[in-house]
Amino acid sequence: MASQTETILRTLHDWIDTGRLNPGDEIEEAALVQHFGVSRTPVREALMQIEATGLVRRLPRKGAVVFKPTLTEFLAILEVHAKLEGQAAGLAARRLSASGAAALEEATAACEAHFATRGEAEPDAYYQLNLRFHGAVAESAGNPFLLDMIKTNARKLMAYYRARYRYAGSIEASARDHRAIAGLIVARDSEAAEAAMRQHVQFDQVTAMDLLAALG
Repeated sequence: MASQTETILRTLHDWIDTGRLNPGDEIEEAALVQHFGVSRTPVREALMQIEATGLVRRLPRKGAVVFKPTLTEFLAILEVHAKLEGQAAGLAARRLSASGAAALEEATAACEAHFATRGEAEPDAYYQLNLRFHGAVAESAGNPFLLDMIKTNARKLMAYYRARYRYAGSIEASARDHRAIAGLIVARDSEAAEAAMRQHVQFDQVTAMDLLAALG
């Protein structure tokens, strides 16, 4: 049953990462039981585990729903997330290995190539490249606990980051930021890398309000 629970949990995370599940979407136990061909027990265990991370909430008369933040919650999570991402970039600048540098360059170049060939089109495809870049930075930080915290926090905001890339100029700005951050990490400038990453992941309040409104 443990393996069944892990499979369900990984799938729910994947559905949140790719936008198959969005903030406010209901997660029906019966539908999961049917989808995975399992009993209710591993489904309920998986929902309990994902609820403990804050990615799912139980609402009266509605059951389990994907976390949908208020503006206050959104800004509070973003504040923490920016610090975590910044810390990862700072640590990456101090601990970058040869393999980490290669992965970082590959992820950075992929973001630039998307803009060079597709411009602002296919924002969802670009968002997956964006995740790859941030993952390369976090992996290079060499701290698995920090990596887990970043992943959990990011999933609470993923739908909004994904939506952000539908705004004109956002893909160009993101790819440009990634190149600058990667350069600071490779140059071992820990302080500047941390500051640049924190600035990169932040939203101003007006943008946050727009994104919350866009996703209902």
